Formats: sequence, structure tokens, C-alpha cells
Amino acid sequence: MGIDKQIQNKPQLPKRLFWDFRYDEIDWMGDYLTVMERVFERGSKEEWEEMIRFYGYDQVVHAVKNEIKFLADYAIEKVCVYFSIPKENLLCYTRKQSRPGHWI
Repeated sequence: MGIDKQIQNKPQLPKRLFWDFRYDEIDWMGDYLTVMERVFERGSKEEWEEMIRFYGYDQVVHAVKNEIKFLADYAIEKVCVYFSIPKENLLCYTRKQSRPGHWI
């Protein structure tokens, strides 16, 4: 497999986002939900754009609306603004609402 083909098979995202993974062993297609969660929570606007370029706008929107089960509150807010999606349309938000936290 040539270098150009390798570049096409993975997004150009920095290793710092995946500090706790073996970066060169990430299955970018199989682990797309984990990758998206990490980029939503820790990535810059440019890294979001790279994620969207790699996975496609429709797949990213579908995943954030229907598949991603958890995002931090600040990431939910950023996702809603960026994609103009009401938070009530996000699985991670509705799951949070149905599972209120416990007092410690």
C-alpha cells in the first residue's frame, strides 16, 4: 500500500488527541464513534473539520444524533451550535436526561 493510500485511510488528526491509545493501531473506520467522541470533546475547529472531511458530514451528524452515547456538557453545547442541532435531538443528551446523577 502506497503512502497516498495510507493517508486516505486515516484522518490527519494529531496524536495528542489520542494520547491513551496506540495511535498507529487505531482502526479509524471501526472505532469511528470513539474517534468522533474524542475530537468533539478535545479537538479544535480545524480538527472537527478534518473529522468531517474524513468521515463525511452526513455520517458525523448521524453518529452524533443517533449513536454517540456520551459527551460532556460543554461538547454537547459545541456540537449543537456547530451543526445547528437542538440538544434534544442528540442521543447523548436524552440519555443524560433519563439518567439523573446521584448525589454523593
